[in-house]
Amino acid sequence: MSTAPLRLHVPEPTGRPGHETDFSYLHLSRAGEVRRPPVEAMPADTSDLAYTLARVLDDEGCAVGPWAPKIDTDRLRHGLRAMLKTRAYNARMLIAQRQKKISFYIQCLGEEAIATAPALALQPGDMCFPTYRQPGLLLARDDISKVERCARRCRTKAIP
Repeated sequence: MSTAPLRLHVPEPTGRPGHETDFSYLHLSRAGEVRRPPVEAMPADTSDLAYTLARVLDDEGCAVGPWAPKIDTDRLRHGLRAMLKTRAYNARMLIAQRQKKISFYIQCLGEEAIATAPALALQPGDMCFPTYRQPGLLLARDDISKVERCARRCRTKAIP
């Protein structure tokens, strides 16, 4: 058994709130530089991607390279509208929860795209199973009746 004293090393963070952060130690690929493997690729053939960042947006904010989505402008607007609706829904539900008008709500602030993007990839008739923090999945599909049902369930302890 070792008699050496126990030690704990807590590394100093590279940045603190309110101060500039130094990211010079990170190797960042240029936008569009990282390869995109085919969907049917074997996992072993994608291991190098675990150690890099697939940067899609260039310095001007334009999507470039093999990871850039080929989506028409109307679809992008629909997605943005769904994210804005999700943000508004979240704000209203959080206010209702804080006013004790509803008993239970987990907010999804900052997670709007995570719920909206999969909804845009689904076809009409495809099933989806939203969980906490995903009202955007229903809002992006314009499934207002299910959003209303979720809101009603938050207002009562009994599930209708």
